[in-house]
Amino acid sequence: MDLRRCVFVHKTPGLIGVAGVHLCEGENMVKLGIAGACGKMGRRIYELANQDKELEVGLLLEKKGTPLIGKDMGRLKVSSNPDGLFLVDVLVDFTLPEATEQHLDYVAKYKKALVLGTTGLSDAQKNKVEEVSKVVPVVFSPNMSIGVNVLFSILPEIAKRLGPDYSVEIIEAHHKAKKDAPSGTAKKMAEVITGATKKDVPIHSIRLGDIFGDHTVVFCGNSERIEIRHQAHSRDLFAVGALKAVKWIFGRPVGLYSMQDVLKG
Repeated sequence: MDLRRCVFVHKTPGLIGVAGVHLCEGENMVKLGIAGACGKMGRRIYELANQDKELEVGLLLEKKGTPLIGKDMGRLKVSSNPDGLFLVDVLVDFTLPEATEQHLDYVAKYKKALVLGTTGLSDAQKNKVEEVSKVVPVVFSPNMSIGVNVLFSILPEIAKRLGPDYSVEIIEAHHKAKKDAPSGTAKKMAEVITGATKKDVPIHSIRLGDIFGDHTVVFCGNSERIEIRHQAHSRDLFAVGALKAVKWIFGRPVGLYSMQDVLKG
């Protein structure tokens, strides 16, 4: 058993969690914290991480005022104190821009790696991500799914091969509770296509029902139309990708990485 990072006593005022001696099951386990642990994505990341022998959840973080603060989720209690980051190796953050901005300060303070999937960040907040990546390793991607990240790679090549006679537009659809529009994924798709064609790509957004996430890229010529579509059937594909990124980023040098880097291994 590896006790190098597993003996701890909480001394931080207001920190709620597991105190005493914790015995790790293996030397290579990565300890992760989950920001937004009570949200739909956070809960699923927690559930899947608990099934992974290479991972151990050490912090469940939520914003102050959340009713579940201090309540048990499995063997841990939900905390609102980001100083709990001293307990973990990597923070996973799928929250809101305002919360992410605060979390960036704390991962820099405690020198912890970050897997960031928050969308809707302002330019100033994106600049802050870049600054923090000079202090800690950061994986930042608007979409953690493997399929979408393959699309990010091939869309520029498709656009270049079709040439200037083909117009391109993107249609994206998400559940009605999603706050940002267009989605970060659609923006990234437009960005990589624009990089190849030097043309702006219009994006159309739909917010209806409980759609996990649909993205359709339409290439249209004079006599034909090509549609490339990605549909998310559950949140699991995002959670699985995030946990893959957690394992990959642990121990990496400081810097700003993407899921493209993670998939390259």
